[in-house]
Amino acid sequence: MGECPVCAAEIELAKDAMVSEIVVCEDCGAELEIVGLDPVKLDEAPSTEEDWGQ
Repeated sequence: MGECPVCAAEIELAKDAMVSEIVVCEDCGAELEIVGLDPVKLDEAPSTEEDWGQ
């Protein structure tokens, strides 16, 4: 179980969750990256920018 860094809601992770996996907070919809499992640590996922081929 982790805590959303955006809204502080409890996030339940799958038993096979892995570091760098992206999960979504069901309360606020934030995309979160798992950065640690023992203890569980979640951070906001980095936003991906569009690559326009430049």
